[in-house]
Amino acid sequence: MIPIIDAHHHSWKYDPATYGWIDESMSDIRCDFYPEKLVPSLQKNGVVGTVLVQSDQSPNDNQFMLSLAKANPFIRGIVGWIDLVAADLDEQLSEWKEQPLMKGFRHVAQAEPDDFLARPEIIRGIEALGLFGFTYDILVKPPQMAAALQLVKALPDQPFVIDHIAKPYIAAGAIAEWENDLKMLAACANVYCKVSGMVTEADWKTWKMADLRPYLDVVFEAFGTNRLMYGSDWPVCLVAASYDEVIGIAEDFTRDLSVEEQKAFWHDNAVQFYSLD
Repeated sequence: MIPIIDAHHHSWKYDPATYGWIDESMSDIRCDFYPEKLVPSLQKNGVVGTVLVQSDQSPNDNQFMLSLAKANPFIRGIVGWIDLVAADLDEQLSEWKEQPLMKGFRHVAQAEPDDFLARPEIIRGIEALGLFGFTYDILVKPPQMAAALQLVKALPDQPFVIDHIAKPYIAAGAIAEWENDLKMLAACANVYCKVSGMVTEADWKTWKMADLRPYLDVVFEAFGTNRLMYGSDWPVCLVAASYDEVIGIAEDFTRDLSVEEQKAFWHDNAVQFYSLD
């Protein structure tokens, strides 16, 4: 059995002011989610390690995630948040470099203007991450993919990973523009992609595998199995699907791959990208 790394999940102590993005339509996840809730699903599905990703853009969330990771050894890495334009960015990064569980950072660029990731000050900030050996998670929606392309081309030595296959409009069946932009991103050798977050971009109530397969076809063709990794996006996924259903989507799609390709997708790529111990 191939060991699995879940390269994208969250944990939070729910507070409506902090987590305002969890609106009334997501009432099922308006509560605390600690790693202990995830353990049964990990054990059932052969998941041996995870990457915990920021859900609040504050230094406090970094410390919270670090405490969770130290208490739960299956959390092998953290993707935190940092102010990319802070005057003392280098000093902060130097301090975080002393925490081996901190592997990289991301900003919720999907909530910013479309040109956000292409702004010179943001590119300089992400360049600083690379100088300290940190990765960067790209969280965008389709209108922001052009700026993401400018970013990754400006920093060809920086390791990037696209979260949630760049959130295509699956519920609407829109694919052409997203496909074109994703292929341009995939042409950059420093860019990986997480097969995650798809069910929440589909119709939450009526999605089926047939809705997702065209997007999976594009992703696997564009990136190949050596730059893709599995992510559950738990607990956000729970508004549309259980953990078992989410991992089942990836299992169904990858079952005909070779053992080597499956091992890369399910385990090795995440370990390599995030330098997981």
